[in-house]
Amino acid sequence: MTYAAAPLRRILDQRFVLAVVALWTLTRVVTAVILWQVSHQWQDPSVYDDSGVPRYFQFATLWDGAWYERIATEGYPRELPTNDAGQVRQNPWAFYPIFPFLARGLTALTGLPFAITGTIVATVLGYVAALVVAGLVREKLGTVAALGTVLLLGTYPSAPTFQVAYTESLALLLLAAVLWLLVRRAWWAAAAVALLTGLARPVALPLGLVALVAVIVRWRRRREDPLDRREVGGMLAALVACGLAGLIWPTIAWRATGVPDAYTLTMSAWRRGEPVTPFLPTIERVQWLWGDGTGLVILAVGLGVLLLAVLGPWARGLGVEMRTWCLGYVLYLFAALDPWTSIYRYLMLLFPLFALMIGAGRGRPERNHPTWLIATRAVLIAAVLIGWQVWWTWELFRFVPPTDNPP
Repeated sequence: MTYAAAPLRRILDQRFVLAVVALWTLTRVVTAVILWQVSHQWQDPSVYDDSGVPRYFQFATLWDGAWYERIATEGYPRELPTNDAGQVRQNPWAFYPIFPFLARGLTALTGLPFAITGTIVATVLGYVAALVVAGLVREKLGTVAALGTVLLLGTYPSAPTFQVAYTESLALLLLAAVLWLLVRRAWWAAAAVALLTGLARPVALPLGLVALVAVIVRWRRRREDPLDRREVGGMLAALVACGLAGLIWPTIAWRATGVPDAYTLTMSAWRRGEPVTPFLPTIERVQWLWGDGTGLVILAVGLGVLLLAVLGPWARGLGVEMRTWCLGYVLYLFAALDPWTSIYRYLMLLFPLFALMIGAGRGRPERNHPTWLIATRAVLIAAVLIGWQVWWTWELFRFVPPTDNPP
Protein backbone atom coordinates (compact mmCIF):
# COMPACT_ATOMS: atom_id res chain seq x y z
CA MET A 1 0.00 0.00 0.00
CA THR A 2 1.42 3.40 -0.97
CA TYR A 3 0.91 6.98 0.11
CA ALA A 4 -2.45 8.21 -1.15
CA ALA A 5 -1.33 11.57 -2.50
CA ALA A 6 -3.88 13.75 -4.20
CA PRO A 7 -3.46 13.83 -8.00
CA LEU A 8 -1.26 16.70 -9.17
CA ARG A 9 -4.02 17.90 -11.46
CA ARG A 10 -6.12 18.47 -8.36
CA ILE A 11 -3.37 20.27 -6.46
CA LEU A 12 -2.29 22.37 -9.46
CA ASP A 13 -5.70 22.91 -10.99
CA GLN A 14 -6.14 25.69 -13.53
CA ARG A 15 -7.70 28.26 -11.21
CA PHE A 16 -5.02 27.79 -8.59
CA VAL A 17 -2.20 27.97 -11.13
CA LEU A 18 -3.62 31.18 -12.59
CA ALA A 19 -3.92 32.65 -9.09
CA VAL A 20 -0.29 31.81 -8.27
CA VAL A 21 0.94 33.18 -11.60
CA ALA A 22 -1.06 36.39 -11.14
CA LEU A 23 0.19 36.86 -7.58
CA TRP A 24 3.79 36.14 -8.54
CA THR A 25 3.53 38.52 -11.49
CA LEU A 26 2.29 41.26 -9.17
CA THR A 27 5.27 40.81 -6.87
CA ARG A 28 7.66 40.73 -9.82
CA VAL A 29 6.24 43.97 -11.17
CA VAL A 30 6.73 45.62 -7.78
CA THR A 31 10.33 44.38 -7.70
CA ALA A 32 10.93 45.48 -11.31
CA VAL A 33 9.84 49.01 -10.41
CA ILE A 34 12.26 49.03 -7.46
CA LEU A 35 15.12 47.68 -9.58
CA TRP A 36 14.44 50.12 -12.41
CA GLN A 37 14.33 53.10 -10.06
CA VAL A 38 17.56 52.20 -8.29
CA SER A 39 19.39 51.21 -11.51
CA HIS A 40 18.44 54.42 -13.34
CA GLN A 41 18.35 57.00 -10.58
CA TRP A 42 20.70 55.93 -7.82
CA GLN A 43 23.31 53.52 -9.18
CA ASP A 44 26.75 55.03 -9.85
CA PRO A 45 26.91 55.10 -13.69
CA SER A 46 30.56 53.99 -13.69
CA VAL A 47 29.36 50.36 -13.44
CA TYR A 48 27.66 50.59 -16.84
CA ASP A 49 29.32 50.22 -20.24
CA ASP A 50 28.37 51.38 -23.73
CA SER A 51 27.48 47.90 -25.02
CA GLY A 52 23.94 48.98 -25.80
CA VAL A 53 22.44 46.67 -23.17
CA PRO A 54 19.81 48.61 -21.18
CA ARG A 55 20.91 49.71 -17.73
CA TYR A 56 18.27 47.58 -16.03
CA PHE A 57 19.88 44.39 -17.40
CA GLN A 58 23.42 45.55 -16.71
CA PHE A 59 22.30 46.28 -13.16
CA ALA A 60 20.90 42.74 -12.99
CA THR A 61 24.35 41.27 -13.59
CA LEU A 62 26.14 42.97 -10.72
CA TRP A 63 27.90 40.94 -8.01
CA ASP A 64 27.49 37.17 -8.52
CA GLY A 65 25.89 37.87 -11.88
CA ALA A 66 29.29 39.00 -13.16
CA TRP A 67 30.78 35.66 -12.14
CA TYR A 68 28.00 33.74 -13.86
CA GLU A 69 28.48 35.84 -17.00
CA ARG A 70 32.17 34.97 -16.95
CA ILE A 71 31.34 31.26 -16.64
CA ALA A 72 28.77 31.47 -19.42
CA THR A 73 31.19 33.17 -21.79
CA GLU A 74 34.56 31.70 -20.78
CA GLY A 75 33.84 28.51 -18.85
CA TYR A 76 35.83 27.35 -15.82
CA PRO A 77 39.61 27.75 -15.52
CA ARG A 78 41.82 24.69 -15.84
CA GLU A 79 44.28 26.13 -13.33
CA LEU A 80 43.42 27.76 -10.02
CA PRO A 81 44.53 31.41 -9.99
CA THR A 82 46.88 32.30 -7.15
CA ASN A 83 48.32 35.49 -5.67
CA ASP A 84 52.01 36.30 -5.10
CA ALA A 85 51.94 34.31 -1.85
CA GLY A 86 50.65 31.23 -3.63
CA GLN A 87 47.18 31.42 -2.10
CA VAL A 88 44.21 30.59 -4.31
CA ARG A 89 42.29 33.69 -5.38
CA GLN A 90 38.54 34.03 -5.87
CA ASN A 91 37.57 32.23 -9.05
CA PRO A 92 34.58 30.71 -10.90
CA TRP A 93 34.86 27.29 -9.23
CA ALA A 94 32.89 28.69 -6.29
CA PHE A 95 29.81 28.97 -8.53
CA TYR A 96 27.74 26.03 -9.72
CA PRO A 97 27.18 25.44 -13.46
CA ILE A 98 23.49 24.78 -14.20
CA PHE A 99 22.37 28.40 -14.16
CA PRO A 100 25.15 29.94 -16.30
CA PHE A 101 24.97 27.07 -18.80
CA LEU A 102 21.21 27.52 -19.15
CA ALA A 103 21.79 31.21 -19.87
CA ARG A 104 24.56 30.34 -22.32
CA GLY A 105 22.20 27.98 -24.11
CA LEU A 106 19.58 30.70 -24.42
CA THR A 107 22.23 33.09 -25.71
CA ALA A 108 23.20 30.55 -28.36
CA LEU A 109 19.56 30.24 -29.41
CA THR A 110 18.69 33.94 -29.45
CA GLY A 111 21.95 35.82 -29.85
CA LEU A 112 21.05 37.96 -26.85
CA PRO A 113 23.82 38.89 -24.37
CA PHE A 114 24.08 37.17 -21.00
CA ALA A 115 22.79 40.25 -19.17
CA ILE A 116 19.43 39.63 -20.81
CA THR A 117 19.39 35.82 -21.02
CA GLY A 118 20.56 35.42 -17.42
CA THR A 119 17.73 37.68 -16.27
CA ILE A 120 15.20 35.80 -18.43
CA VAL A 121 16.31 32.39 -17.13
CA ALA A 122 16.15 33.51 -13.51
CA THR A 123 12.72 35.07 -13.98
CA VAL A 124 11.22 32.05 -15.76
CA LEU A 125 12.64 29.66 -13.18
CA GLY A 126 11.18 31.90 -10.50
CA TYR A 127 7.68 31.37 -11.88
CA VAL A 128 8.15 27.61 -11.93
CA ALA A 129 9.59 27.67 -8.41
CA ALA A 130 6.61 29.68 -7.15
CA LEU A 131 4.23 27.07 -8.59
CA VAL A 132 6.13 24.18 -6.99
CA VAL A 133 6.27 25.95 -3.62
CA ALA A 134 2.57 26.74 -3.88
CA GLY A 135 1.71 23.15 -4.75
CA LEU A 136 3.71 21.75 -1.86
CA VAL A 137 2.24 24.15 0.68
CA ARG A 138 -1.30 23.71 -0.68
CA GLU A 139 -1.08 19.95 -0.33
CA LYS A 140 -0.07 20.29 3.32
CA LEU A 141 -1.81 23.46 4.49
CA GLY A 142 -4.45 24.50 1.99
CA THR A 143 -4.99 27.13 -0.69
CA VAL A 144 -4.90 30.31 1.40
CA ALA A 145 -1.70 29.24 3.14
CA ALA A 146 -0.11 28.48 -0.24
CA LEU A 147 -1.01 31.85 -1.71
CA GLY A 148 0.10 33.65 1.46
CA THR A 149 3.44 31.85 1.38
CA VAL A 150 3.98 32.79 -2.27
CA LEU A 151 3.11 36.41 -1.51
CA LEU A 152 5.66 36.67 1.31
CA LEU A 153 8.27 34.85 -0.74
CA GLY A 154 7.77 37.25 -3.64
CA THR A 155 8.01 40.35 -1.46
CA TYR A 156 10.85 39.16 0.77
CA PRO A 157 13.73 41.72 0.98
CA SER A 158 16.10 39.79 -1.30
CA ALA A 159 13.36 38.68 -3.71
CA PRO A 160 14.94 40.82 -6.49
CA THR A 161 17.35 37.91 -6.92
CA PHE A 162 14.44 35.97 -8.43
CA GLN A 163 14.71 38.18 -11.51
CA VAL A 164 18.40 39.04 -11.81
CA ALA A 165 21.35 36.84 -12.79
CA TYR A 166 21.41 34.86 -9.55
CA THR A 167 20.65 31.22 -8.72
CA GLU A 168 17.95 31.80 -6.10
CA SER A 169 15.15 30.82 -8.50
CA LEU A 170 16.90 27.61 -9.51
CA ALA A 171 17.80 26.70 -5.94
CA LEU A 172 14.26 27.31 -4.71
CA LEU A 173 12.79 25.28 -7.56
CA LEU A 174 15.01 22.23 -6.98
CA LEU A 175 14.65 22.39 -3.21
CA ALA A 176 10.86 22.66 -3.25
CA ALA A 177 10.69 19.88 -5.84
CA VAL A 178 12.77 17.50 -3.70
CA LEU A 179 10.71 18.30 -0.59
CA TRP A 180 7.44 17.77 -2.44
CA LEU A 181 8.62 14.51 -3.97
CA LEU A 182 9.68 13.26 -0.54
CA VAL A 183 6.30 14.28 0.88
CA ARG A 184 4.59 12.29 -1.87
CA ARG A 185 7.04 9.38 -1.42
CA ALA A 186 8.19 9.62 -5.02
CA TRP A 187 11.59 8.38 -3.93
CA TRP A 188 13.18 7.77 -7.32
CA ALA A 189 12.17 11.16 -8.69
CA ALA A 190 13.40 12.80 -5.48
CA ALA A 191 16.75 11.08 -5.98
CA ALA A 192 17.06 12.41 -9.54
CA VAL A 193 16.27 16.00 -8.56
CA ALA A 194 18.54 15.77 -5.50
CA LEU A 195 21.43 14.91 -7.82
CA LEU A 196 20.71 18.08 -9.80
CA THR A 197 21.12 20.17 -6.65
CA GLY A 198 24.74 19.05 -6.65
CA LEU A 199 25.24 21.18 -9.76
CA ALA A 200 23.10 24.10 -8.64
CA ARG A 201 23.51 24.93 -4.94
CA PRO A 202 25.35 23.41 -1.93
CA VAL A 203 22.30 22.17 -0.02
CA ALA A 204 22.96 18.43 -0.17
CA LEU A 205 23.75 18.00 3.54
CA PRO A 206 20.49 19.40 4.94
CA LEU A 207 18.53 17.72 2.14
CA GLY A 208 20.18 14.45 3.08
CA LEU A 209 18.93 14.90 6.63
CA VAL A 210 15.40 15.46 5.34
CA ALA A 211 15.60 12.33 3.20
CA LEU A 212 16.93 10.31 6.14
CA VAL A 213 14.10 11.43 8.43
CA ALA A 214 11.51 10.77 5.70
CA VAL A 215 12.91 7.27 5.18
CA ILE A 216 12.90 6.55 8.92
CA VAL A 217 9.29 7.71 9.28
CA ARG A 218 8.25 5.56 6.32
CA TRP A 219 10.17 2.55 7.62
CA ARG A 220 8.47 2.78 11.01
CA ARG A 221 5.08 2.51 9.29
CA ARG A 222 6.02 -0.57 7.27
CA ARG A 223 3.73 -2.91 9.28
CA GLU A 224 0.50 -1.00 8.70
CA ASP A 225 1.66 0.19 5.27
CA PRO A 226 3.83 -2.60 3.78
CA LEU A 227 6.87 -1.79 1.66
CA ASP A 228 7.70 -3.41 -1.65
CA ARG A 229 11.13 -3.82 -3.20
CA ARG A 230 10.75 -0.90 -5.56
CA GLU A 231 9.91 1.51 -2.76
CA VAL A 232 12.79 0.26 -0.62
CA GLY A 233 15.10 0.74 -3.59
CA GLY A 234 13.77 4.25 -4.09
CA MET A 235 14.29 5.11 -0.43
CA LEU A 236 17.90 3.98 -0.63
CA ALA A 237 18.36 5.83 -3.92
CA ALA A 238 17.12 9.07 -2.35
CA LEU A 239 19.62 8.74 0.50
CA VAL A 240 22.51 7.89 -1.81
CA ALA A 241 21.62 10.70 -4.23
CA CYS A 242 21.70 13.31 -1.47
CA GLY A 243 25.09 12.04 -0.40
CA LEU A 244 26.46 12.06 -3.93
CA ALA A 245 25.05 15.53 -4.59
CA GLY A 246 27.42 16.97 -2.04
CA LEU A 247 30.40 15.37 -3.78
CA ILE A 248 29.62 16.03 -7.44
CA TRP A 249 30.92 19.57 -7.79
CA PRO A 250 34.06 19.21 -5.62
CA THR A 251 34.91 16.08 -7.63
CA ILE A 252 34.44 17.87 -10.95
CA ALA A 253 36.63 20.75 -9.74
CA TRP A 254 39.29 18.24 -8.71
CA ARG A 255 39.24 16.40 -12.04
CA ALA A 256 39.29 19.62 -14.06
CA THR A 257 42.11 21.36 -12.17
CA GLY A 258 44.09 18.41 -10.89
CA VAL A 259 43.89 19.80 -7.35
CA PRO A 260 42.03 17.45 -4.97
CA ASP A 261 40.77 20.25 -2.73
CA ALA A 262 40.22 22.81 -5.49
CA TYR A 263 36.67 23.60 -4.38
CA THR A 264 37.59 23.96 -0.70
CA LEU A 265 40.57 26.18 -1.51
CA THR A 266 38.37 28.32 -3.72
CA MET A 267 35.73 28.73 -1.02
CA SER A 268 38.38 29.69 1.54
CA ALA A 269 39.49 32.46 -0.82
CA TRP A 270 36.29 34.31 0.12
CA ARG A 271 37.53 34.11 3.73
CA ARG A 272 40.92 35.60 2.79
CA GLY A 273 42.51 32.18 2.73
CA GLU A 274 41.32 31.13 6.18
CA PRO A 275 40.26 27.46 6.42
CA VAL A 276 36.58 26.68 6.78
CA THR A 277 36.06 25.87 10.47
CA PRO A 278 32.54 24.61 11.31
CA PHE A 279 30.44 26.94 13.50
CA LEU A 280 33.34 29.30 14.31
CA PRO A 281 32.58 32.03 11.71
CA THR A 282 28.98 32.36 12.94
CA ILE A 283 30.05 32.56 16.57
CA GLU A 284 32.75 35.12 15.78
CA ARG A 285 30.31 37.20 13.71
CA VAL A 286 27.66 37.50 16.42
CA GLN A 287 30.35 38.31 18.97
CA TRP A 288 31.71 41.02 16.69
CA LEU A 289 28.24 42.50 16.21
CA TRP A 290 26.98 42.39 19.81
CA GLY A 291 29.92 41.55 22.06
CA ASP A 292 31.22 38.26 23.39
CA GLY A 293 28.54 37.48 25.95
CA THR A 294 25.57 39.29 24.41
CA GLY A 295 26.28 37.85 20.98
CA LEU A 296 26.16 34.28 22.25
CA VAL A 297 22.95 35.01 24.15
CA ILE A 298 21.32 36.46 21.02
CA LEU A 299 22.45 33.45 19.00
CA ALA A 300 21.07 31.03 21.57
CA VAL A 301 17.76 32.90 21.80
CA GLY A 302 17.44 32.93 18.01
CA LEU A 303 18.01 29.19 17.78
CA GLY A 304 15.57 28.63 20.63
CA VAL A 305 12.88 30.68 18.91
CA LEU A 306 13.40 28.66 15.73
CA LEU A 307 13.06 25.37 17.61
CA LEU A 308 9.90 26.61 19.33
CA ALA A 309 8.42 27.84 16.05
CA VAL A 310 9.13 24.68 14.07
CA LEU A 311 8.47 22.04 16.73
CA GLY A 312 5.38 23.59 18.31
CA PRO A 313 1.81 22.46 17.56
CA TRP A 314 1.29 25.56 15.41
CA ALA A 315 3.68 23.98 12.87
CA ARG A 316 2.36 20.42 12.79
CA GLY A 317 0.70 20.94 9.41
CA LEU A 318 4.09 21.42 7.75
CA GLY A 319 4.84 17.75 8.08
CA VAL A 320 8.09 16.11 9.04
CA GLU A 321 9.85 16.94 5.76
CA MET A 322 9.47 20.72 5.88
CA ARG A 323 10.05 20.87 9.62
CA THR A 324 13.26 18.88 9.28
CA TRP A 325 14.38 21.07 6.39
CA CYS A 326 13.97 24.25 8.45
CA LEU A 327 16.00 22.86 11.33
CA GLY A 328 18.60 21.09 9.20
CA TYR A 329 19.19 24.03 6.88
CA VAL A 330 19.67 26.48 9.76
CA LEU A 331 22.11 24.04 11.38
CA TYR A 332 23.95 23.84 8.05
CA LEU A 333 24.13 27.63 7.75
CA PHE A 334 25.31 27.86 11.34
CA ALA A 335 28.09 25.34 10.65
CA ALA A 336 29.21 26.36 7.16
CA LEU A 337 28.41 30.04 6.69
CA ASP A 338 30.26 33.23 7.48
CA PRO A 339 27.01 35.13 8.05
CA TRP A 340 27.03 38.64 6.74
CA THR A 341 24.97 40.54 4.18
CA SER A 342 24.31 37.45 2.03
CA ILE A 343 22.29 35.94 4.89
CA TYR A 344 19.16 37.57 3.44
CA ARG A 345 19.44 35.42 0.32
CA TYR A 346 20.24 32.22 2.14
CA LEU A 347 17.25 32.55 4.46
CA MET A 348 14.83 32.69 1.52
CA LEU A 349 15.05 28.92 1.26
CA LEU A 350 13.29 28.69 4.63
CA PHE A 351 10.01 29.39 2.86
CA PRO A 352 7.95 27.05 5.13
CA LEU A 353 8.43 29.61 7.89
CA PHE A 354 6.30 32.07 5.91
CA ALA A 355 3.32 29.80 6.47
CA LEU A 356 4.01 29.97 10.20
CA MET A 357 4.26 33.76 10.10
CA ILE A 358 0.71 34.05 8.78
CA GLY A 359 -0.65 31.52 11.27
CA ALA A 360 -1.31 28.73 8.77
CA GLY A 361 1.06 26.08 10.10
CA ARG A 362 -1.52 24.04 12.00
CA GLY A 363 -2.97 22.67 8.80
CA ARG A 364 -6.39 23.35 7.37
CA PRO A 365 -7.86 26.58 8.79
CA GLU A 366 -9.57 26.18 12.14
CA ARG A 367 -12.28 28.27 13.77
CA ASN A 368 -9.76 30.46 15.59
CA HIS A 369 -7.69 30.89 12.42
CA PRO A 370 -10.16 31.64 9.61
CA THR A 371 -8.91 32.10 6.08
CA TRP A 372 -9.64 35.83 6.02
CA LEU A 373 -7.37 36.32 9.02
CA ILE A 374 -4.55 34.35 7.39
CA ALA A 375 -4.95 36.37 4.19
CA THR A 376 -4.99 39.67 6.11
CA ARG A 377 -1.80 38.77 7.95
CA ALA A 378 -0.13 37.88 4.66
CA VAL A 379 -1.03 41.21 3.06
CA LEU A 380 0.11 43.25 6.06
CA ILE A 381 3.42 41.40 6.38
CA ALA A 382 3.97 41.70 2.61
CA ALA A 383 3.57 45.49 2.85
CA VAL A 384 6.32 45.60 5.47
CA LEU A 385 8.53 43.32 3.40
CA ILE A 386 8.19 45.52 0.31
CA GLY A 387 9.56 48.46 2.28
CA TRP A 388 12.39 46.23 3.47
CA GLN A 389 12.99 45.16 -0.14
CA VAL A 390 13.47 48.80 -1.15
CA TRP A 391 16.11 49.11 1.57
CA TRP A 392 17.81 45.84 0.52
CA THR A 393 18.03 46.90 -3.14
CA TRP A 394 19.32 50.35 -2.23
CA GLU A 395 21.72 49.32 0.50
CA LEU A 396 23.01 45.92 -0.67
CA PHE A 397 22.36 45.27 -4.36
CA ARG A 398 23.33 48.79 -5.45
CA PHE A 399 27.10 48.91 -5.86
CA VAL A 400 28.99 51.83 -4.36
CA PRO A 401 32.48 52.02 -5.94
CA PRO A 402 35.23 51.15 -5.32
CA THR A 403 34.20 48.38 -2.85
CA ASP A 404 30.99 47.43 -1.14
CA ASN A 405 29.33 44.68 0.86
CA PRO A 406 27.84 42.01 -1.42
CA PRO A 407 24.13 41.20 -1.35
